[in-house]
Amino acid sequence: MKKLLKVIGILLFLFLAVLIAIPFILESKIDTIVQNYAHKNLNADLSFDDVNLSLISSFPKAEVSVENLKITNRAPFMDETLATAKSIAFEMPIGQLFKDASKPLAVNEIIANELLLTIKTNQNGSVNYDILKEQEGPKTDGDASSSGFRFDVEHYEVTNSAFTYLDEESNTQFHATEINHYGNGIFSGEKSELETKTETKVSLSVDSTNYLDNTKIKLEALIDLSLEDNKYTFRENKGFINALPLEFEGFVQLVESGQQIDLSFKNPESSFKDFLAVIPKAYSKNIENVNTTGNFTVNGRIKGLISDETIPTIDISLSSNNASFKYPDLPKSVDNIKIDASIKNTTGNVDDTYIDINELNFKIDDDSFKSEAHLKNITQNMLVSANLDGVLNLANVTKAYPVTIENQLSGILKGKLNTVFDMNAIESNAYQRIKNNGSVSLTDFIFSSEDIVNPIQINKATMTFKPGVVTLNNLNAQTGKSDFYATGQIYNLLGFLLSDKKLQGDFKVTSNNFSIEDFMVEDELATENSNKTTQDTESLKIPDFLDCSIYANAQNVFYDNINLKNVSGKLRIKDQSANLSEMTSTLFGGKLGINGNVTTNNSKPSFDMQLAMQQFDISQSFNDLELLKALAPIAKVIQGKLNSTINISGLLDKDFAPDLSTVSGNALAEIITSNIDVSNSPLLANLDAELNFIDFNALQKNIKTKLVFNDGQVSVDPFTINYKDIPIEVSGSHGFNKNMNYKAILSVPAKYLGSEVNRLIGQINDPEVNKMAIPVTTNISGTFSKPDVSTDLASAVTNLSKQLVEIQKQKLIGKGKDKLNDLIGNALGGNKNAKKTDSAVAKGDSIKTNTTEDKVKEGVKNVLGDILGKKKSKKDNKKQDSTKNN
Repeated sequence: MKKLLKVIGILLFLFLAVLIAIPFILESKIDTIVQNYAHKNLNADLSFDDVNLSLISSFPKAEVSVENLKITNRAPFMDETLATAKSIAFEMPIGQLFKDASKPLAVNEIIANELLLTIKTNQNGSVNYDILKEQEGPKTDGDASSSGFRFDVEHYEVTNSAFTYLDEESNTQFHATEINHYGNGIFSGEKSELETKTETKVSLSVDSTNYLDNTKIKLEALIDLSLEDNKYTFRENKGFINALPLEFEGFVQLVESGQQIDLSFKNPESSFKDFLAVIPKAYSKNIENVNTTGNFTVNGRIKGLISDETIPTIDISLSSNNASFKYPDLPKSVDNIKIDASIKNTTGNVDDTYIDINELNFKIDDDSFKSEAHLKNITQNMLVSANLDGVLNLANVTKAYPVTIENQLSGILKGKLNTVFDMNAIESNAYQRIKNNGSVSLTDFIFSSEDIVNPIQINKATMTFKPGVVTLNNLNAQTGKSDFYATGQIYNLLGFLLSDKKLQGDFKVTSNNFSIEDFMVEDELATENSNKTTQDTESLKIPDFLDCSIYANAQNVFYDNINLKNVSGKLRIKDQSANLSEMTSTLFGGKLGINGNVTTNNSKPSFDMQLAMQQFDISQSFNDLELLKALAPIAKVIQGKLNSTINISGLLDKDFAPDLSTVSGNALAEIITSNIDVSNSPLLANLDAELNFIDFNALQKNIKTKLVFNDGQVSVDPFTINYKDIPIEVSGSHGFNKNMNYKAILSVPAKYLGSEVNRLIGQINDPEVNKMAIPVTTNISGTFSKPDVSTDLASAVTNLSKQLVEIQKQKLIGKGKDKLNDLIGNALGGNKNAKKTDSAVAKGDSIKTNTTEDKVKEGVKNVLGDILGKKKSKKDNKKQDSTKNN
């Protein structure tokens, strides 16, 4: 007995050792079989990490598993992945492993884990799953066996897997995720029975329209298989779409031209809760405790041939009558629900599929809403015909149905509208094919969104719909600090509402108070404790969805710290750009004209403007406008009026104000002063100390100049101002950082140069000498607040005195007239143009000054044009000429 047990123990040990050792010997054989199969049969690249063989865990069968399998396409889908699997396991009798490598293996069980399969059809109609090589010549038994496998499956599983179908020709996408499917049966007999169970979530979109969105599907099916004629008959089948149960029966048969289908289905219950179950849970929430009344029925049949040219006929109907529902945690209920809808195709031509929603009615509180719609040609250029009639309190939507609306929404919507259109008309803005008739009104509407800074409150709005155009009869609204009243026409309202089209139209807008910031948008979410929806650190944006022209008239427009009054003009908005034309305003006691462009479609907003300023109050404008402060800081001490034209371009900062470090352009300016306050200007005070013979409070009251600015520097063309009979030519530049580099050249008559000079002139007693004036150069550097002023006045006086002494000496010794004239000329600096300048000053002329003045007037006129009002009468012109002469 001991010997027997010992022998049995040794045999068991040897058997166990063989089971352990065989896999190491046979794995290379299986690897060879798999590689041979792929090479001979697949027009694709097959790769995997490893092949494992186990005999113990599956005894008396063998289990072969392939890890990290991947199938990669070749042209025309080069390097695209067709399928991957974390593991695929095959179970077979152990005896199959000892067959010759040229013989096929019989597989009884297949288990695939994390299988990802992507089926694709490109624009040319090519498919990525056509990877089997064509076999040359007639098939023989030997050929059949050459594949390396023979499937005699009794059980299969697909776990934690996903399937994707992409059709670029029809713009169709189908996704099935979280697939768990198993089947038990025998496939090798002529007739067999397959028991299956499937759970997955599916999404379907056709031409960018979502028909299913992560909808949960369950299916338990008992299928009779007739492998001889490829017919699969469904019996005792029950499925679920979300929580909606469906029973179905019929068959699918594979035929040479496609698949022959005859399936009918219905819901076994008639509760309205079944209808709510069809709606994705993300929208319907938990319906278990919802109270419902009324019925709901679904019946359908799909019958016919699926082929390249045809689809089965379809007859699906949905109906409900006098139904209601109420969510237990919501205050309102939806009552008097009536649904009568159907999906049909009677010809088998896919283009003949149509959807009829004959009735879709409901009531919330006392508000009733009725609608119907008919959709044809749904797979191509869908034709839509719809009627809407009713009243809807928008605030009650979230009180009766658990829909999450990110933006605040309230107001009363009343409408009676009929619309007929095709989708291509919306996409191509073919307004003549969009037939709208009816009217819609909205009252007490409040809307907020991250796309706008403040909630928009529409007190009242009415629209009339006619073919091709929607007329905005009136709009009374407010947002933030702004109020506005509008009328106009909208050309593509449906395109804006139903697709990604921009809102196109022409509008006339009037306003009492209009704040620019109330109508700008930003990119990020708002900071805490702010009713703005964006961060202050982000730059403002012009809304991208606008493509319209606005004719505006506003009493007050607020921009930054500026209050524009009596604003009128045209605004053209498109592609995040705003073009302003014929824009005028009352500002700083004068008139402002604007033409130009602002765009925010780049990383930083930019502008390019032409400005005309007429009769601006200098002290006020140079105090409130950063641009003018930077162009002429000294002007803040001047009281008077400013006429100017400015051409300027650059970037805008986060507050939508010009970034002075980026601006460039030029300006022509005429400053008409009435007073200069020297005490408020360190620069003028220093000049006053250096040039004590000039009273800067009595400088010329009219100054004209030209500026050019770029890279933070302002260059001033030479211009001349006058103090009594002293012309002063000024030129130079300064930076926006207030650093200066200026030069002033004064032609100073000798009478201002002290008693010694005047005594010498008196002794000479010559008419030419009596009119003598010398140039005095003043250099100005430093900053406007800490100027550095130096002059050559002392040396000029010394040199003049020496020359006067020499003239007197030569006169006393009786030199000739020519010699004296040369000496006098040298004393005057030998500059005949100085006399010409003195003469011009005496006459009040200056060629350069007049040219600048003419350019200022011409520039203001060009920008303002005729938009300042009606042409003046002759009487007005005479009055103006009289005022000018005075």
